[in-house]
Amino acid sequence: MLLIASDHGGFELKQKLVAHLQARGVALRDLGVNGPESVDYPDYAALVAAPVSAGTAERGILICGTGIGMSIAANKFPGVRAALAHDGFTAQMAREHNDANILVLGGRVLDPELACVMVDLWLGHVFEGGRHQQRLDKIQRLESAAGVAC
Repeated sequence: MLLIASDHGGFELKQKLVAHLQARGVALRDLGVNGPESVDYPDYAALVAAPVSAGTAERGILICGTGIGMSIAANKFPGVRAALAHDGFTAQMAREHNDANILVLGGRVLDPELACVMVDLWLGHVFEGGRHQQRLDKIQRLESAAGVAC
């Protein structure tokens, strides 16, 4: 199951992505927001990142105005690899090279059609492993050494 959430800055794009994903038959759970009223993005980042970190969800999508805040907040959770993507190439590489388990998008900086393409690319590609796995292992060791905890 794919989890998706946004703050107020990403609400409109989230709504479009939810409709796009449902039309494709993707099983997803929309964790909010449910309107354009101002909220704090870390609260919504945690709703997606905590289950991904715990292993109860495989992947998620987060959207805020620029994507920066959601990326910072989500990456505080152990095992989360939240990647802020700006185009199709970065979305695809986030999956193939970085095994990103959360895709982060900027609702105020992306065209909705491009965002749909980006999500499709991210969902449609797999992690390549190999030399990339060695790099992820190093990131895991950094997390362990730093005592990252939420």
